[in-house]
Amino acid sequence: MKGNRLLADSAITALAPMIWGSTYIVTTQLLPPDRPLLAAVVRALPAGLVLVLVGRILPKGVWWWRALVLGTLNIGAFFFLLFVSAYHLPGGVAALVGSVQPVVVLVLAAVVLGDRIRLPHVLACLAAVVGVALLVLKATARLDLVGVFAALGAAVCMASGIVLTKRWQRPVGVLLFTGWQLTAGGLVLLPVLFLLEGLPSTITGTNALGFGYLVVLGSLFGYSVWFRGTDRVPAIGLSFLGFCSPIVATVLGFAFLGQTLSLLQLAGAAILVGAIVLVQLTPARKAPVEPERELQRTTS
Repeated sequence: MKGNRLLADSAITALAPMIWGSTYIVTTQLLPPDRPLLAAVVRALPAGLVLVLVGRILPKGVWWWRALVLGTLNIGAFFFLLFVSAYHLPGGVAALVGSVQPVVVLVLAAVVLGDRIRLPHVLACLAAVVGVALLVLKATARLDLVGVFAALGAAVCMASGIVLTKRWQRPVGVLLFTGWQLTAGGLVLLPVLFLLEGLPSTITGTNALGFGYLVVLGSLFGYSVWFRGTDRVPAIGLSFLGFCSPIVATVLGFAFLGQTLSLLQLAGAAILVGAIVLVQLTPARKAPVEPERELQRTTS
């Protein structure tokens, strides 16, 4: 029964990265060119303010700085770096660099959460890198150091945010918790937007449609589902669900941009799906605690 519930929660949580898999096509086809900060702020701040206004509860005590840290990692820095990578790299290269995220989560979860590193998880990490490479990386793909470092930074930010979110445990409902982080992340980026980019002279109807999609589906719905999953899905399981993004991105490229799907890409997708399922079926285990350390923890 518990295993079935975990699989159901994983399936629901997977809806978020599936939606986020459309970020690349929306960014390149609908948003103003070379405006990563504008895209990040518009995606985060309006949705966050709506959820905070509806919830009408502000953080208290330590949750002021915790919300700021989580908002910066999960939203502000992640959004900015994600959009920078989308502008500087083909989606496939960005996805391949981002595939290091589960490895970072695996290590951080062991150090911060006490999760034991298990062999199936290590094998799944290796398989995922191979799967992403086969799925999205082409021989003609170009490398851009700015984009590579941005994609790597985005992966580290999201991995750190996943682990810290599970470590601290949300003190309020999932919608309000999502609102805190979206608002914090948007406010962190707002002064940087005016300092480095400024506002465009015009916003077209196409641009507005793209921004609306990212706000409503990408942020309001996507992050609410994602942060619900942080309570119910192990950290390593969450990180692997993120691989739904490159799968969806590839399918959308095939459906709307006239891109082809080779046998190697289909094999890569199958490997990724297998890695995702393997991790969901192999729950994380806590490392054994030494008796002296356990006594200190319970008496402190």
